[in-house]
Amino acid sequence: MLSFTLRMVRLLNHVFLVASGLFLILMMLHIALDVILRNCGISIQGTLEVVSFYYMVCLVFLPMGYVEFKHQHIRVDLIAQRLPRYAQLVLYVFSCLIGLLFFGMLGWQTLLDALQATRSAQTAMANFTFYIWPARWALPFGFFGLCCAVLANLLLALKERRSF
Repeated sequence: MLSFTLRMVRLLNHVFLVASGLFLILMMLHIALDVILRNCGISIQGTLEVVSFYYMVCLVFLPMGYVEFKHQHIRVDLIAQRLPRYAQLVLYVFSCLIGLLFFGMLGWQTLLDALQATRSAQTAMANFTFYIWPARWALPFGFFGLCCAVLANLLLALKERRSF
């Protein structure tokens, strides 16, 4: 059961990572095309808005769960690494529970915000009508992936009786 859960969490967060990579490629192509066309006297309208509200948001929030699943978030464990193994496990379990609570609350709030933005067809101020409500959904998806990764790492730590 645990191996199935770990595979599903890995798959979910890998899909989010690939989506984030695609947004990175789109952003590079979009900006490069805009620079090339500006040298010809033509400008792509809305480049700044699309980069700011879509590409960057997806680049930051979608891969968070993958980074957590791979244990690659920045951590300072100067004191924890000197503790006995059982104390490290207790501290790791506690930090996972706090992380689930914190990221779960962030995910819930961003889900409510995304629903509200979708209902109101939220736009940003620009020279044209620029809808930003679709980008609001990257946050709850990212936090969902992050919570799944924290939970999977917690279950794995408890099964193996070691911290990561």
